[in-house]
Amino acid sequence: MAKTLKFTNVRKTTFFATVRERVDAYFVAEGISRHANGTMWAKTIFFLSGYVGLYVLILSNQFGLLAMAGLAALMGAFAAFIGFNVCHDALHGAFSANKNVNKWLGMVFNLIGASPYVWNITHNIVHHTYTNIAGHDEDIEVAPGLIRLSEEEPVRWIQQFQHWYAFPVYGLASLSWVLRKDYVKFFQGKIGEHVTKHPRREYVNLFLYKAVYYALFIVLPLVVLDVTWWQFALGFVWMHFVEGLVLGLVFQLAHVVEGTAFPLPDDQGDMREAWAVHQMQTTANFSPDSKLASFLCGGLNRQVEHHLFPKVCHIHYPALAPILRQTALEFGVPYIENKTFFGALQSHYRMLRQMGPEAYRQARTERVAVAA
Repeated sequence: MAKTLKFTNVRKTTFFATVRERVDAYFVAEGISRHANGTMWAKTIFFLSGYVGLYVLILSNQFGLLAMAGLAALMGAFAAFIGFNVCHDALHGAFSANKNVNKWLGMVFNLIGASPYVWNITHNIVHHTYTNIAGHDEDIEVAPGLIRLSEEEPVRWIQQFQHWYAFPVYGLASLSWVLRKDYVKFFQGKIGEHVTKHPRREYVNLFLYKAVYYALFIVLPLVVLDVTWWQFALGFVWMHFVEGLVLGLVFQLAHVVEGTAFPLPDDQGDMREAWAVHQMQTTANFSPDSKLASFLCGGLNRQVEHHLFPKVCHIHYPALAPILRQTALEFGVPYIENKTFFGALQSHYRMLRQMGPEAYRQARTERVAVAA
């Protein structure tokens, strides 16, 4: 039976106490809420109205196939941006001090095909607690056996090519959520080492909201649109491929780049670092100074700030960054950043090569040496 994992290094908890005190002082000094402001609400209206507008344009039947493909791609991107900017903050309780506002905005997750209840378990509880810990954080298990992102995973023959096929596989993430992943996670008994026992109403919600999504995004378009079934299927897959690729890249560039750690517990199930220090070691920012990245990614380009303060609305992350950076420097704690998106992308690509073809060649060399 797996031991309960614990973060036991109490000597380093002073880092988080200090940075939390400084962040609290910032909000008091500025006299502002740590939740959404007017700019955040404007972003929310923009992305939600854009998503609905694209849906209506597609169903209007006024465009040719090429234009429809472009609209489908935009809709997939907007779905990802809604996930980043609206639902993510709401499901963390960061969007509003009003729980009902968070609840209803979090429910929008159903309209992009994913279960907010399952997300809360896999992301808020498991990923944010056990970041980059093999066997616990299932976010680093993108396609087990196919994509290797951790030293703890066995090396397989196919993985010598993973730096070529990983990005197309990331594009399947959204389609997997809609058709498979939520069901698997809901019924598998535990996620990582977190045992899941669901309220009865969540069984109803899972199938009810999936049915609503299928009705709105499969049945109704097939009835309304003047396209063949296979043209619709291609458009549906294309929309989710764009959504999945955007989602996959943002999450991978935050945790699977050079410099991030993949620590393991000791035999007693204890981690060697305090929780907050662990987050700093396993998380990276990308394009932190890009206003476009911040606008589109919902602050997830500043994952360091997010992982330490998930209940603070992402609109405040740029102001918190200097506080975290300075405190990390004082305590000798890493603050990992890639200054540009493409720099982070190149770093992730190098990680794919290191975990895939380079690891395969090394394993093959060791097997030959043993056989000799």
